Amino acid sequence: MRLEKKATLISTSVAAFLVLMKMAVGILSGSIAVLASAIDSFLDLTVSMFNYFALHNAEKDPDDKFNYGRSKIEPLAAVIEGTAISLSALFILYESISKIVKNRPMEHLELGVWVMIASFIITALLVFFLNYVAKKTDNMVIRADALHYKTDLFTNGAILLALALIAYTGEQLIDPILGLAIAVYMTYSAYPIIKDGILMLLDAALNEEDRAKIVAILDNEERINGYHDLRTRESGSHIFVSVHAVFNVSISLYDAHLVSDKIEDAIRKTFEDKKVHIIVHMDPYDDSQMNLQEDHY
Repeated sequence: MRLEKKATLISTSVAAFLVLMKMAVGILSGSIAVLASAIDSFLDLTVSMFNYFALHNAEKDPDDKFNYGRSKIEPLAAVIEGTAISLSALFILYESISKIVKNRPMEHLELGVWVMIASFIITALLVFFLNYVAKKTDNMVIRADALHYKTDLFTNGAILLALALIAYTGEQLIDPILGLAIAVYMTYSAYPIIKDGILMLLDAALNEEDRAKIVAILDNEERINGYHDLRTRESGSHIFVSVHAVFNVSISLYDAHLVSDKIEDAIRKTFEDKKVHIIVHMDPYDDSQMNLQEDHY
């Protein structure tokens, strides 16, 4: 089993445990902050289950229906996760405003404190593990999951502080005000997840740094006269590159193919953690202007 799939199974199990614990205490205590954390953990559970499904299907081999595989399930999962975070933020915002208006008091404060301490410790361990997997695999789904649980870690710490302040001062408004702050922070955190997922779904080019690495490989290849129409895109853990390489008209097809293989190998080694798919078009002359005209028509 891939490390990414193991990570989603672990995060799903942790989320299920946290949901049961927080929901029970949130309902008993009437704390909007604890209830918000429980709802967020429920979304974590749902999203982690979906992430497992996404990763399981994304790694399937290409077939007659999906000639390029199903790797775009990964950015789709990231967009869904970011949207789920945003929707939960809206619910927390509504509950916080409702509590401010109705001025509902909290109960069983001490129980809430202990639950949030346990939740903070468990979530911290999970974030550490997910960050390790994200750095090792550079998987978008795991990165989104790690960021999601990292926001949970911050909110859990903030909720603990708020509960302590409520116990010390007796001021009940601290709870819904914190809920408002959590909602804003969750929305802010969801934006880059949704943005990166949408850009990948729309086949956006690789970032400037990664493109520069490919350009450097092409510039350093002395046996080509030039190149054009460099196109790149990323889909989950896959990178797609195509380029037209201009060769001397007298070069043999065999030798041109060897040079193309060398370029492909160099690009693959540059992105060792990714599955790289490269197409090098071998041109006997610079047909870039002709290609521009064809694109125009």
